Amino acid sequence: MKDISWFNDMEARIPTGEVRTRFAPSPTGYMHVGNLRTALYTYLIARHGKGKFILRIEDTDQGRLVEGAVDVIYKTMAECHLEHDEGPDVGGPVAPYVQTERRPLYKEYAELLMERGHAYRCFCEKTESEEDSGDFNRGDDPCRSLTREESDRLAAEGRPYVIRQRIPHEGTTTFHDEIYGDITVENQSLDDQVLLKRDGLPTYNFANVIDDHLMGITHVVRGSEYLSSAPKYNLLYEGFGWPIPKYVHCSPVMRDQHNKMSKRHGDPSYEDLIAQGFLTDAVINYVTLLGWSPRGEQEIFSLDELKEIFDISGISKSPAIFDIEKLRYFNAEYIRAMSPEAFAKVAEPFIRQAVKNPAIDPAAVAALLQQRTEVSSAPRS
Repeated sequence: MKDISWFNDMEARIPTGEVRTRFAPSPTGYMHVGNLRTALYTYLIARHGKGKFILRIEDTDQGRLVEGAVDVIYKTMAECHLEHDEGPDVGGPVAPYVQTERRPLYKEYAELLMERGHAYRCFCEKTESEEDSGDFNRGDDPCRSLTREESDRLAAEGRPYVIRQRIPHEGTTTFHDEIYGDITVENQSLDDQVLLKRDGLPTYNFANVIDDHLMGITHVVRGSEYLSSAPKYNLLYEGFGWPIPKYVHCSPVMRDQHNKMSKRHGDPSYEDLIAQGFLTDAVINYVTLLGWSPRGEQEIFSLDELKEIFDISGISKSPAIFDIEKLRYFNAEYIRAMSPEAFAKVAEPFIRQAVKNPAIDPAAVAALLQQRTEVSSAPRS
């Protein structure tokens, strides 16, 4: 393990005194609507607070990586005008911003946590799923009770191991979420999750805590499915003696009353919506309102207006249902507000598909269609 001066130097690099948020997608495919909403909320919190918006690529789950997915992330964020202040492509004071490039850091912090008694090496044979999740009966794990000397000896002999978080057996842990308030759980209900896997890569939960702290993140926006992990995050922060950021857990975006949106079930990604003829600005406006309510009756907002009015207190605990017809309404409003020239430019490719006579001016056709158009694509059958 590094000496204490190395850890002090890492602390000295952390930016302070400003709002700092991060969008931390995994490059596993398309930008689905829930991910886009997380990016928007994270961006708007930073901009409303006159702070910094950071892009971090979380690629530690090597088995799920999709070639070209990082380019999709950059492309989508650029199209949606979500410019980041720090990230893999623009650098920043706490680089690198790709988790696999930060790999050496995690081992040092896992060992520091062991030194402080809040983690331990586990030499037991576990399945890969158990190793990733930590989902096993810790009472049956003899490694939890190994002395440090015994653990060091087994490691020196070359025995493979993971590093697990040592959750207290007794008591409770309380965490605060900006949406859900204070939540208390019994420590005995928490498992000794894996922090560092046998291959030296961190698990999602451990890397998040380390990176969020070292990057000075003040607000962590993520889905409500991570509420159950928040007590373990708190115990990690407390084990290191670090301040805990503000948690903002957002309810899911649903396809209907009972099912979350899913690409596997044919629900559209951002790219799908654009290909279907929806305008980026209309998608941004509508997706922001999926689970967030502004004060007053206004529904149509530019991104600059959203930066000014976005408030965490407007985020709802209730799941939001994605309504394609409501999005069509928003899109129609944006189309009607466009200049004739701008609409003609957007509509021309679709008009050319439908009108084969080259003598007909697409701009003239667009002028007839603009006030009656909901999406810039071929009519629905």
